[in-house]
This record gives sequence, structure tokens and C-alpha cells, in this order.
Amino acid sequence: MLYKKIQEACDSKGITVSGLEKDLGFSNSTIRKWKNSSPSIENLKKVADYFGVTVDYFLEK
Repeated sequence: MLYKKIQEACDSKGITVSGLEKDLGFSNSTIRKWKNSSPSIENLKKVADYFGVTVDYFLEK
């Protein structure tokens, strides 16, 4: 669910998940790994800040 929401946010901005990873200085596939594991709160906060939303936005079902 988390990855899907991030992917939708990327789509709405016209960027790819890999582009987001580059913009945030994450290593390749960092966000893709969140399909099966939880991100650190710091990294999730960076993503939320990038899109101008709260961390809760990505965690809500």
C-alpha cells in the first residue's frame, strides 16, 4: 500500500520512482524495497516533505 501511494504521488507529478530516489539522494531501488519492508521514518519523512504531505498520508489505508 505504501509503495502504491508513493507511485501514485510520483505519477501525479510526472516523475518516476527512480527519479524520486535520485532527487532525494536515495540509492537505487530504495523505495521499491518498501514493497516488502518498512522504510526508516527519516526516509519516509523526506518523501512526504518532497510531496508536501504528512507522513500519515502515506501510512493511511
